Amino acid sequence: MNTFFNGLAVYFKQLANIKDAIDTRAAARNIRQNIYFRGPNVWILAFSIVIASVGLNVNSTAVIIGAMLISPLMGPILGIGLGLGINDTELLKEGFRHLLVMVTISLIASFLFFFLSPLKLANPTELLARTTPTFYDVLIAFFGGCAGMLENSRKEKGTVLSGVAIATALMPPLCTAGYGLANFSLRYFAGAMMLFIINCVFISLSTYVMAKILGFKEVEFPTEAHAKRTRFFISTVVIIVVVPSVLSAISMIRENAVAQNAANFVTENKVLEHSYIYDYKVDTKSRDGKLALYIAGDALSATDRARLMATAPHYGIDTTRIQFIQHKSQDVADGFSEELFREVYQQANDDLVQKEEQLKVLQEELLQYRRDEIPHSQISKEIFAAYPSIKDVTISRGVAVSSDSLKQKDCIMVMTKGAKNLTRDEQKKLEDWLEARLNESDIRLIHTTVK
Repeated sequence: MNTFFNGLAVYFKQLANIKDAIDTRAAARNIRQNIYFRGPNVWILAFSIVIASVGLNVNSTAVIIGAMLISPLMGPILGIGLGLGINDTELLKEGFRHLLVMVTISLIASFLFFFLSPLKLANPTELLARTTPTFYDVLIAFFGGCAGMLENSRKEKGTVLSGVAIATALMPPLCTAGYGLANFSLRYFAGAMMLFIINCVFISLSTYVMAKILGFKEVEFPTEAHAKRTRFFISTVVIIVVVPSVLSAISMIRENAVAQNAANFVTENKVLEHSYIYDYKVDTKSRDGKLALYIAGDALSATDRARLMATAPHYGIDTTRIQFIQHKSQDVADGFSEELFREVYQQANDDLVQKEEQLKVLQEELLQYRRDEIPHSQISKEIFAAYPSIKDVTISRGVAVSSDSLKQKDCIMVMTKGAKNLTRDEQKKLEDWLEARLNESDIRLIHTTVK
């Protein structure tokens, strides 16, 4: 048994070994070259920013992905991480300087686009998605940076960097920040810049970690005093970067847990005895999470209140932080709340839009089904009229499989029975007619005779 596990351990060790496939010198040289931001890179960045802004403005995910693929933003960020990892203060300064230039150009380009664009979306979902950083963004940035650093260090380059550019999503937050500037919205600008900074910090942090793991050669110092000053400076920068990042990640985890607990609590208790919770708001910033429940229908009964209070602790919700905002039936007679009306109308409108989209999908599926449906009765009548000797027709869709490649191909099977055999010309003519009549290229005709 020990031999088996030892052999398994050796196998996995060989499987995960990357030393033979890594060239740290070439990787360091490549990262240094991609830091510098001038000439074509300036224009490529501006163009990619405009493309991403268009995608965000029209809620097109495909266009946003295309912009991220051509963006040169990763270079300075990897340079900052490598500078931290190999104690190279000059590389660190160059990385920061060129990143600042890139951010400035990106903000200017996106600001001009959104300021001049005549298209104003009522519900810019792609823009809104870049204003609320989550813990998942931290994970994506960190592990995306690890993958990017590993790809840069490989002797044989692949397509990983393209995936990293898409996953870490550096472009959209900058475009959203430009949108915030163009529309004088602090919410959009601050939220988007926070997401961009999180991405930059954790990509740099993962680059720093990978540089240590992969054994990148550190900078040699002329004197020990110079080495001490440099290491102190690098250590200070690392602490400044790591500590707030870890605190931010912990805060995001907590906020996400508070929001998730509140959502689960409301879902579990949405329908009450004579009323229902139609909306809620939770303060994720506070540790205990103030929860406001908007209730419509009859006044909240003592039984329902007791049930809510008893259930709340199971979801980590402090019962003293629950606020009930009730709208009773009498409120309609006294004057319907404008805020309540807007909220109920918005919720009903959202439900209607969702149902309309589902109906559209079902209609398209039904239309496709009708296109694929074979008019069996009409086809059979036409065959009987053209070939009086045929007395029975069977038509069905099938799948043909080749024995050589095992590839599958859709086809239509037509089986006919008659009192006599069809001549080769008659069979060919019938096959050609069926192809034209059914608009199919692969017709499998089988004719048998019956006494």
